Formats: sequence, structure tokens, C-alpha cells
Amino acid sequence: MLDINLIREQPDLVRKALRDRQMDPAPVDAILKLDDRRRAMLTEVEALKAERNAVSREIGQMKDAASRQAKIEAMRSVGDRIAALDKEVSGVEDEFKSLTATIPNIPDARTPLGKDESENVVLRTVGELPKFDFQPKPHWDLGPALGIIDFERGVKITGSRFYVLSGAGARLQRALIAYMLDLHIRQGYTEQYTPFMVKAATLFGAGQLPKFADNLYHDAEEDLWMVPTAEVPITGLHMDEVLDEANLPIRYTAYTPCFRREKMSAGRDVRGIKRGHQFDKVEMYIFSKPEESDALVEQMREDAEATCTGLGLTYRVKQLCTGDIGFGATMTYDIEVWAPGLEEWLEVSSVSNDTDFQARRANIKYRPADGGKTRFVHTLNGSGLGMPRTLIGVLETYQQADGSIKVPEVLHPWMGGVEVIRP
Repeated sequence: MLDINLIREQPDLVRKALRDRQMDPAPVDAILKLDDRRRAMLTEVEALKAERNAVSREIGQMKDAASRQAKIEAMRSVGDRIAALDKEVSGVEDEFKSLTATIPNIPDARTPLGKDESENVVLRTVGELPKFDFQPKPHWDLGPALGIIDFERGVKITGSRFYVLSGAGARLQRALIAYMLDLHIRQGYTEQYTPFMVKAATLFGAGQLPKFADNLYHDAEEDLWMVPTAEVPITGLHMDEVLDEANLPIRYTAYTPCFRREKMSAGRDVRGIKRGHQFDKVEMYIFSKPEESDALVEQMREDAEATCTGLGLTYRVKQLCTGDIGFGATMTYDIEVWAPGLEEWLEVSSVSNDTDFQARRANIKYRPADGGKTRFVHTLNGSGLGMPRTLIGVLETYQQADGSIKVPEVLHPWMGGVEVIRP
């Protein structure tokens, strides 16, 4: 959430940010009007309450009963007006809060200007595209032939966009998750095991509600929501807390399954496991001091890249443009791995600096060591990495002519001696 003082004092900056994001800037004017109305009503309420208090003291000193009763009657109308204004203020404040919650973060000056994902900027490619002396197959052919991906039973159990990983396939995905968690722990992150369901307030704090309500799975009876990413419960870990400066930065990593109502158009990504309503992901997250977040987002990007490097995957780094960055982000790097069977780049990680946007929504501050006024922390998040696209990258990159899959060496400790997956 943006600081209301920023909207009041620099409305043109906010309008430009919305236009750069390909959004309508009209809500800025609506927010300012509501803010003026709210403040005017609050001023009137305070004046009426001050008048009522003064007259109440005066009434207590009056000796003439008739005059005292007249004053009391006059104050009844003041009390009615205060009650009406309080109710009106409450309604305006609800509308004000709802509208300000829809305003995204201000893009960083270093974020490229662009209308959509087609104008994202490729910064560099690491590694050579793998070459084969045979025609590489896509994972939807490799998996079923090896008996490690079962599309039919996934659909039978649940429906479209679901699948079953079996045997070495399930173990390979588990090995990837364990590898990532252990790597991030060595990089300085503390592992967390968080709930897979959260309250609405937690989703609001992470910037998921109200904007993405239609993409989330909700248990209406208990008013709990399935997590779309571990970023959400990790944000909630320190919601409504004041942290000590000496403890910053705080680095967390966590695995969660993720649940999203993916809005997929007919004909796009209809085959395989690239897009689904349930997927696994290992997340990195940092709470930092404002002056350290720029350097830390670069470090987090390097930490995510190290995951790709360890797996021996060819990847590239992109910087997202203003029309494609996330709601809470000021800048974002995407990491994409090459899938030779699909012959396309697959996004496996987004690393973002959300500055104090989430911290304002979740009320997360820190106390400076010099005893100064508390300040909002900055939050950073990144996938390290996401499934099933990382799994696709491994299956298609390490396939062999006979249809078997070599297991990347870094995953051997979790594969129980299996170095090649065969039918």
C-alpha cells in the first residue's frame, strides 16, 4: 500500500505510475476527493465534540433549571449530528481504504518502460542451448513413456490441469525441492514450514487481496484461503510486529504447494504440466532496512541463478517492464530455463523488490538502533525455483536417445542411488 502522503503530495507521480503500468489513473482523483471529504468531516466532528464538551461543563455550572434544560435540548441535536457524521465517516473511510488498496506500487526508475511482456528486456543468457544427435522430445512424451507422469489419472481424480507424478518422477520432484531448500540454507536463509491456508488479512498484507481474489481458492465456511505462494505466509510471520534493526536483514526460505485458479485461454499451454492449478515452489524472502534492499534484490537474483547453475540448466535473466511487473513490485527479474523438447523458455523464478509496499499493508516496522522513530521494513521475494517448470527443464535437458533421463549430479543424494531414470 502506498503512503497516503505520497498520493496527496505527489499525485502526478502516482498517475504516471499507473499509466506506465497500463492502468487507468482515475482512481487517484477519486482517492483525493474521498480524502478531502473524510478530513473535512473529521474536522467537523472534532469541532462538534469540542463544543459538546464545553457546553457540558457549562451546564454543570448553571443554576437556572430552565436555562439548563434548554442547553441540554440544544446539545441533543449536536449529538445527533455527531452520530450521523461518525456513521458517514465510517462509510467514507471504508470506501477510501478499499480504493487505496487497489493502487499498485510505484515502478523503480530502473524498470524499463513497456506495455506488456513483449517489451521485457533480456539482460543475459547463461550457458549454450543444448545440442542433441536425436530429436529431443517434450516432457508430455517422455514422462508417460517412463511411467513417471500420469495425465489420465490426474484428470480422473480431480479434473483438467491435474496430473500424478509416479515413482522416480515423484522422487525427482522431491529431490529438486530438497536441493533448493538446502542450497538456500547454505546461502543464509532460515527454513520455515508454514501453513498452506491463511486468513484474509494475511493475503491482504502480502498484496494478494483484494486484487487477485478471483484467482485464489477460498474456504468460505472457515474464511481461510489456500496459499498462492509461500510469499504470503512468510509476509504474515511478522505482521503487526516491530523488529529490531540488529536482526535485519531476516532471510527466510520455505516450500509450499501453491494453488491458483489459472485463467488459461483455449489452445494455450493445453498439453503437459507447464500450467496448472496446483504446483510446488520453494520461495526466498527477505525483510530488510530500506537502504539495503537494492543490494539485496541483486543478491537474491544471484541466489536464484545459483539454483539453475547447480542443475546445469541453460537459463536467461530478464528485467520486467512497467506493464508486466507484479502489483507490489517496484522492479522484477525473471529467470527462465530453456526446455529443448518444447523449444521455449520457461519462467521458473521472479525476484522482486516490493520496498515498503507490503510492510505498510501488513504493518511491519523496525526500531532503529539509535532509538529513533520506527520505520517500515522493505520486503523482497523470489522463487528458487518453481515447479513444475524446473522439472520440465531437467527432464527435457537430460533426456537421452533411448528415452531415459540422466539425473543431475546435485540431486543424487536424494535419489537413493538412481542416476538414470529408465522405463
